Amino acid sequence: MVTIQSETIKFLKEGHVTSPKGFLAGGLHCGIRKKRRDFGWLHSVTPAVAAGVYTMNAFQAAPLKVTKRAINTNNHLQAVIVNSGIANACTGHQGEMDAEEMQQVAAEKLNIPKNYVGVASTGLIGSPLPMGKIKKAISEISVNKENAPHHFEDAILTTDTVTKHVGVQLEIDGKTITIGGAAKGSGMIHPNMATMLGFITTDAAVEAESLQLALRQTTDQTFNMITVDGDCSTNDMVLVMANGQQENSPLNVSHPQWSLFVDALKMVSEELAKMIARDGEGATKLIEVKVTGAPSQEVASQIAKSVISSNLVKTAIYGADPNWGRIICAVGYSEQPINPDKICIHIGEIPVVKDGVPLSFNEQDGKHYLQQENITLHVNLQDGLFNSTGWGCDLTYDYVKINASYRT
Repeated sequence: MVTIQSETIKFLKEGHVTSPKGFLAGGLHCGIRKKRRDFGWLHSVTPAVAAGVYTMNAFQAAPLKVTKRAINTNNHLQAVIVNSGIANACTGHQGEMDAEEMQQVAAEKLNIPKNYVGVASTGLIGSPLPMGKIKKAISEISVNKENAPHHFEDAILTTDTVTKHVGVQLEIDGKTITIGGAAKGSGMIHPNMATMLGFITTDAAVEAESLQLALRQTTDQTFNMITVDGDCSTNDMVLVMANGQQENSPLNVSHPQWSLFVDALKMVSEELAKMIARDGEGATKLIEVKVTGAPSQEVASQIAKSVISSNLVKTAIYGADPNWGRIICAVGYSEQPINPDKICIHIGEIPVVKDGVPLSFNEQDGKHYLQQENITLHVNLQDGLFNSTGWGCDLTYDYVKINASYRT
């Protein structure tokens, strides 16, 4: 699903979260879930500068709070441990104590400071963690055995149908820098942190403040531009760890190749974001909405989100119905300043609206295009120079089936 390519940034054929130098990962089955891996770990050979972005949901899960405190304490992480199956969200004081115990036990196992351990959980909200099983899993962590990033990627999944991983390489200060990533996410996906966990690593040296800035900017353009079903969860976060193993001059906003690093970080984030959107629960199609000609970045982004979030648009695309009226309605209720007499819309390469007026087009051509797996909708506001792109998926019968029986 490579849609971005640069002469100076190259995708790795089998890029993973441990493609950067000095990172190891693994996963195992600890018994939270019945038959699949449900506990994973990511470890750097040295402390790594760390940055994080977190869910906008008012109910923030205990592991998110613990990880946020750890990063705020010293801007570094050396390890992250993750369990799936139970979210440890809305579990009160006991849930926070459990997340802190996970952090402490892992720190002792890895012989690193407690605040160098990040904690993440995903799964059912409101249930307590089976700490006995989790502590046993932590005791089995090995950072000396064969690296197994695919086990880590599998262990963090919930309703996902595929693992999600990517890696890129670029040259900075004459050094080959690698950025890798892994993510989970399939349902409860909506902008302002989609329901997801994302882990990005790099062997570049990066200053903490600049890394946080880059992650926030990148998230706004990628992870915050995807939706599956309009729900925003309690555990969502994206972490970046930069361990400096390539010994480049520390990157910051003043470095002459800073923009190149940020572009590479965006490439990794965008690919992971699109993988999440395509793997939406029950989804059969990836939908891309491109908004151009907007008077501001905010207007472009909000209109893209409005269209990609519309259940009527999503169901029309599932049914291969070229109903442009649903698209223009979503633009109209975005609460953004637009001129209806300037709007132009294309379904793929098929023009359907020009200057706010419908165009005659072959319905069968539109239906045929919407039967493809990758769909692009174009909205041109003809009112400025700003652009934005959002990603989502169709809404199917299977989505209802999956979520009607999530607890069982």
